[in-house]
Amino acid sequence: MKCPRCGADDDKVVDSRSAREGLAVRRRRECAACGERFTTYEYIEAKQFRVIKRNGQHVEFDRAKIIGGIARACEKRPVTLEQMEAVADAVERDLAANLSLEVPSGAVGELVMKRLRDVDEVAYVRFASVYRSFKDVDEFMSELREMLDRKGGADD
Repeated sequence: MKCPRCGADDDKVVDSRSAREGLAVRRRRECAACGERFTTYEYIEAKQFRVIKRNGQHVEFDRAKIIGGIARACEKRPVTLEQMEAVADAVERDLAANLSLEVPSGAVGELVMKRLRDVDEVAYVRFASVYRSFKDVDEFMSELREMLDRKGGADD
């Protein structure tokens, strides 16, 4: 591992621990040449999923796009970056459990919504409104009613 300060590739690991719920190993390293301490993460190389978009195009799965969509939905909400990362991690785990290497974009969006609903209902509704492209207010209200019915708090 090259030192980010001096570029030397002689370092030693001074601390190692589990990170991201056991999906990664966090290592603190010290450069033998200049003494700089830095952190690296080690991950299992995950199988690469391809997403089949609605227009039929096949693209590589991009975790950054998932995080970006979640972040937009969570804007000005009390949702931490760690919670957003946890949603993305859960979606990736769900995809990894699927035996297919190609996944429709609709399935990815549904997984995000499923996980986001448990984190913040307003963020869930925001994500769903963009993702599902509600055609009118009635569709939007129908989604809200379903959410309230699941909670057991509908006032009809």
